[in-house]
Parts: sequence; structure tokens; C-alpha cells
Amino acid sequence: MIAPETIAQIKERTDIVSLIGESVRLQRRGRSFVGLCPFHKEKSPSFHVHPDRGFYHCFGCNESGSAIDFVMKTSGLDFVEAVKMLADRAGIPIQETRSAADRAKKSERDELYEVMQLAATFYEQSLGLGAEGALAKSVHPLARYAVAELERRRLPSPTAHTEESRKLLDVAQAFRLGYAPPGWDGLAAFLKQQGISPIVAERAGLLVAGPRGHYDRFRNRLMFAVMDTLGRVVAFSGRALPAPKKEELSRFAPNGPSYDKGDEPAKYINSPESPIYTKGEQLFGLHQARAGIRQKGHAILVEGNFDVFSLHARGIDNAVAPLGTAFTAEQAKLLKRFAPTVVVTFDGDAAGRKATRASRVPCRTGGLDAKVAVLPNGVDPDDLVQKKGAAALLAVVKDARGMLDHLIQDALDGEGFLGASLAERVARVRAVAALLADEDDPNLRLMAKRYADQLSAKLIMGGQSPTDVTQLERMVAQAVSQAGSGRGSVGTQPEREPPLTPLDKRAREIFGAALDFPELLNDPGVIEMLGVAQGDLALAVAALRQFHPGRASFAGSIEDFLAALPRSIQKFAAGRVAAPAFEDAGTARAVLLENLKQLSNSLGRQDDARDVDALQRSPSTLDAESEERLRQVLERARRRHGID
Repeated sequence: MIAPETIAQIKERTDIVSLIGESVRLQRRGRSFVGLCPFHKEKSPSFHVHPDRGFYHCFGCNESGSAIDFVMKTSGLDFVEAVKMLADRAGIPIQETRSAADRAKKSERDELYEVMQLAATFYEQSLGLGAEGALAKSVHPLARYAVAELERRRLPSPTAHTEESRKLLDVAQAFRLGYAPPGWDGLAAFLKQQGISPIVAERAGLLVAGPRGHYDRFRNRLMFAVMDTLGRVVAFSGRALPAPKKEELSRFAPNGPSYDKGDEPAKYINSPESPIYTKGEQLFGLHQARAGIRQKGHAILVEGNFDVFSLHARGIDNAVAPLGTAFTAEQAKLLKRFAPTVVVTFDGDAAGRKATRASRVPCRTGGLDAKVAVLPNGVDPDDLVQKKGAAALLAVVKDARGMLDHLIQDALDGEGFLGASLAERVARVRAVAALLADEDDPNLRLMAKRYADQLSAKLIMGGQSPTDVTQLERMVAQAVSQAGSGRGSVGTQPEREPPLTPLDKRAREIFGAALDFPELLNDPGVIEMLGVAQGDLALAVAALRQFHPGRASFAGSIEDFLAALPRSIQKFAAGRVAAPAFEDAGTARAVLLENLKQLSNSLGRQDDARDVDALQRSPSTLDAESEERLRQVLERARRRHGID
């Protein structure tokens, strides 16, 4: 556990404008800095950063927080990792209070990160892309099989010394591309030389225990390092290569496996899960694609590791893949930290179409705006860029349709719709009806009508009777009537704020001015007038006094202050903390006092109305209570009009 004092010191020492300015172009506007929000796509800047308060807020998507929050959301780190990163940046040592079990767990994870780093180095050196001098001695003689695989995919030869070759080397180094030699114990021997226990390497998924000792899990494969968002190697994915010749094996891997048994090796082998790696929670290439995704506002989701590498090698730097498993909600949430939109670009075959359909629910659960790019039949992204270049893939991505639109079109326009049996067509329409019933967007009613019309035309052309058409149209209409009812809906409608009353608006003007310059709460004139505050305004002022008792800065975190406010005013306050409306305290004081005066008058008129109503319902002869009500009405009227 990190001490709260240390966290406060990290926030205080972090220049939030400098931190955010590394990825967002900021310009000063008043007391804040403004730029395009990194959390959603926008054309006009609505993202504000307040340097003195160390706080940011976007008026477009309502994201807000401290420097720690920004690092967590943009780098995909958890709280402790973000704090450590900022501490290292600010030169602040961290002393954690941990239990013995926590210390042991951290020690184990650190040990696994270390062995994975060493393994990545071994594979890189074995491949030797761009190796010179002493490093070239570690290049394995059979690494040419891995280089040949790159050339087979029309990537430039790493030894060609051309501009394209240099670009490939940069990408290869970013992905830590490597080669696993065919021998049984190449990595095992290397790790032993480094003093690494084979038990630790087995726990990391690098070695496998056998009857004669530990042997390498990955052999004769082109190796891709899987990195977390911090760039730490947590796993590997190995692509099978053609078997070396027998004489090559006998010379360079005398103890290596036999490749003449006729068994085809699995095309890809991935690391098993470990204490530092859960495959459904990582995305291949995300560390390398972070900047490209943020810059372009969307990620391109492909199926395979080689698709990702091939696209990056050709300049498409926002591609990621789900690591040989179905796309998960956890991966969608991780991706959402970097961009609001994903373009699903899976292979153009039956498996790819099935994976696309399966990705809909994770995308909705993770809050991603999902689109679908359709590739030609039998073509994957790597095939397309090999044959037609990066521009061809980018054109397909540009033409991507919304996920729902694509799935409906796929159901109604798929191959063999008109030639299918009525039962098959009914099943497809039921699938469309289920899609529509699962959505909560009212605009889908218009979309449903359009597709129902299209369906009618298709069936009539197919020679079906009007009864069949009516039945299917009714099915779609029923689904539309259920849309938004909550049945089967994965997402929920965003909570809408009730409209503000004139008194609510007045209260926000008062609190906003006080929030811009909290020292005004110590002003005698303001103190005298603040007695009229009531309800949420009174609670908000009390919280501001507690967290900002006349000091230069907040006494405690701004997040704690916002949490202490009434819920009705939290969002307003978050924006005002990051983007004050007033430049000087004098102007803020004048506005504050004027609004307090107007609030007092409004509340006085409300009291008058209640008292007059009570007097009208009183007997014709005034009793003592009624006389007192009348006296108060007249007194308030004199004060409002300045009559002594």
C-alpha cells in the first residue's frame, strides 16, 4: 500500500499540463489550458486542464480527474502502476507497506518479468535482424528460415539496406521479433547461463518439464513478444516455420527434434497463462499501437498476430489483435481507454464472419462504438496489403459500416438468401428481429422499417405469397416495438439530468464564483449574504469551506472534494474546477454578491406567496400569528426595495 502522503506529493510535484501536453496539444485560455479531448473524437476543443489544481475535465464526454487518472486511462495502467510511473517521473521514492504475502507475490511477478525479458533478448539475438559486431555472433545459423518467412509475405529483406528495410527493422524491434531455434534446449541453456531456475522459466510458460528435464516450449518458430501497456513482455506467440533440412539439423541442432514424422506442427503456439499473463485481458500490439489509436481516434481489430505486424510494417499503426482467442469484454474495455471506436476487420471467411458476430456483445459491454470492415472472400488483412498495398486496406476501413447495420445486411443479403428455404429465411429474419429487440436506440425504428421494406421486396421477387411477407414483417415490427424496453439489452440508457430551475441556475452561479476563488468565502460581505443559501447550495458551500479553508490550494484531493458535494452539482463542479469562468477575484465577488441578492429576493417572494396564501385562508379578524405573518411580508418587501 502506498502512503496517502506520498500520493499527495506525487500529484503536487507532477506538472499536469506538461504530462498531458505530451499527447494533447494544449493552448492557454484564461486560467486553464484547452485542447481536443483524448477520450473522444471532437472537432472543437472542450478538454480543459487547470495547472494549479492539477485537474482536467472534458465538457464533451465528462471525463475528469488528476494526473494519476489521466495516466490510468491513456496508458491502461491500474492505480498503483500509474502512481509508480508518475513517482519515477517526478523522482519521488515510494515506500510501500505490504503484507508478507503481498511482498512474495510482487517478488514472484518481478522474477517472471525478468525471465521474460531475458527470453525476448535470446530470441532477438537468435534472429539477429540488423545485428552487427559482437551481436552478430549470437545469430542462429538457421534464422534464415524466419527471414524467409518475412520475405514470403512481401516484406522487404532486412539485409537490403533500403529505406523500406530500415522501416521494417524499426517495427521488428518495436515488436521484439525473434527466432526460436529448433533445438530442444536452446533457451533453457541460455537461461541457465543467466542463473535462472528452470522452475521459474516453466512458471513463465517458456519451458516444459519432461522425463529428461526441461525443454523449450517454442522451437523453430518466428517469435512475437506479447507486451502489456507498460511495454513489459508477458507472453510469446510463435509462428511455425518450414522444417530445416536433416543435414542442417544434424549440424546446428544435433539434439533437436525430428521433423520427419509427418505431423504438421500447429501454425501458432501461444504462451500459457501465468501470474503475469491472462490471454483474455491483453491485446497483441496494443503497446505499439497506442499512439496511432489515439491519433486516429479508432483501432483496427484483426484476427492474427502476423496481420498486426504486417499492417504496422506498412504504416498502419493502429492495428491490434485478440491473441488467438475470441474478443472479450475485458479487451474491449482496455481498448476503450485509448479510443472510443473499433473497426472490426476479421478475415473474409466463415470463421471471420462468425468472429465478427461474436464481437458485438463484448464491444457493447466495453462501451465501444463498433464498425465492421468487410474483406473479400477468403482474404485476410495481411493478404490484402501484400497484394494491393496499405491503401487498399485503409479504403476498406474507411467504408466500414456500423456493427448493427452490417449484421442486418449480412443476414438479409448473405449468399443464398433468395434460394434458401422459407424456414431458413424465417430464421434469418428472426435473427434480425433479435438484434433489433436487443438495441435501445430509438433511431433503430427507422432502420427496422427500411429493412422490413427490403425484406418484403426480396420475398415477393422470390415468388412467396403475401401471407409469408406479412408474417415476417410482423415479426420485425414486434421486435421494434420491444426496442428500448430493456429486454435483452446489454447496455443501459445514460441517465438524463432533470432541467434546471431558475433557482438552480442562480445557485450554480453563486457556487461557481466561490469555486473559482474559494477565498471569497472569508469575505465579510459574502459571509453576511451567504445566510440565504439552503439545500444543495448550502451543502456545497460547506464542503468547499472544509476542503479549501482559505488556503492557496485544496486541503485534500479534489476527487474527495467532488465526492463530498451533493450529486446534483458534482458534474458542474468538476468542470468548474478545471475551467474557472472568472479571471480575477473582484469580478467573481461582484457576481457572487449580485446573485446572492437575487437569490434572497427570489426566496423572499416565495415566502411572501406562502404567507399571503395563509392570510387569505385565515379568518377575517387577524389573530396574533396572522399579524406576525403580515409584519414579515411587509418587512421583506421594504428590504427588497431598500426602504428603512
